[in-house]
Amino acid sequence: MLRRIILAVLLFNFLLISHSYGVGKLKQGDNVLPGAYRMDEYLPLLKGKKVGLIVNQTSVVGNTALVDTFLKSGVKVVKIFVPEHGFRGAAQAGDSIDNSIDSATMLPIVSLYGGNKKPKAEQLSDVDVVIFDIQDVGARFYTYISTLQYAMEACAENKKEFIVLDRPNPNGHYVDGPVLKPELKSFVGMQCIPIVYGMTIGEYAKMLVGEKWFKDAAMLKMKVITCKQYDHNTLYTLPVRPSPNLKTQAAILCYPSTCLFEGTVVSIGRGTAMPFQQYGHPAFQGKAMFSFRPVPVWGQKTDPPYAYQDCYGQVIALDEPEALRLLNRRIRLIWLIRAYEWYPEKDKFFNSYFNTLAGTPELKKQIQEGLNEDQIVASWQKDIAAFKKIRKKYLLYPDFE
Repeated sequence: MLRRIILAVLLFNFLLISHSYGVGKLKQGDNVLPGAYRMDEYLPLLKGKKVGLIVNQTSVVGNTALVDTFLKSGVKVVKIFVPEHGFRGAAQAGDSIDNSIDSATMLPIVSLYGGNKKPKAEQLSDVDVVIFDIQDVGARFYTYISTLQYAMEACAENKKEFIVLDRPNPNGHYVDGPVLKPELKSFVGMQCIPIVYGMTIGEYAKMLVGEKWFKDAAMLKMKVITCKQYDHNTLYTLPVRPSPNLKTQAAILCYPSTCLFEGTVVSIGRGTAMPFQQYGHPAFQGKAMFSFRPVPVWGQKTDPPYAYQDCYGQVIALDEPEALRLLNRRIRLIWLIRAYEWYPEKDKFFNSYFNTLAGTPELKKQIQEGLNEDQIVASWQKDIAAFKKIRKKYLLYPDFE
């Protein structure tokens, strides 16, 4: 039985690879230096100014949190703003984040998730400059870029300086996915960009300003502190987990493809060791030999879908090399299409969140109509080409094309 499972997995992976595009000249980014490390470039800009930080657990210089680094350097930090998942990155997706006081520094913490997504004028009244230093993963529905936009807009309106400490994009080596339709804008998709937009947080910030995609964009005084030894053929392994369920580099690479399962009845492995690296459902028994059993996570407010039930499905990628081979610089839909084919009640497969995640009603319709992956991907290309022309204007690093 074990031999049959191994052979089936190898055959499945071979078929995916045989239909994928060439990977190109990807290289490991072991020598990449994020913007936060280049303190000589931005510490002089902070002298005598009251500083607000938009940070979380990824905001580090070496093994030290940026806020601690700043305080040791004599920077006058007066406030900390935090995105989804909170200051320590421990809150689950969707959990509300409350304002609080950091017990280590006694600095006020202001939540930018929940009912207060955009800094208010009174919250910026004692701040001269806001610094954004958060590790993004390069998917439109990952909400850190939404927090970025709201913060930029607030600083423009309130005449506050804005500094982005740039960090590499672990999915910055390609552009793919449907471009969001304006009528589906939300906090998980605030601009008409593809699911994978292939830009660092600094490049994306430049595009927001340059294209005037938010109110008073031309008024914003912004500076981007760039990374060193980085380009868009660089594979950057994140040193700190960006959120609770992106536990591995393989999960981060799979995320733009597998997050779409969040808009369906299918589990993507929340409550297991490999969320976003696998998918399954109790109804797939007999369709797939592999199974996993989600269990509640300590400290999580709600149980994961299908807690304590066997979910039958597939492991997509066990590690980074396998994820790179299978994804190969593109979003993969084969797993989503297969799960739809396996599910017995087709009219109940998608939930109301799917179109919001996809950014278009077309993807759902295409899957329901039986289009294959190549046909669906072909329908994206005109919009992707138009986006790439805009994107090109704001790149700070050599491109993959």
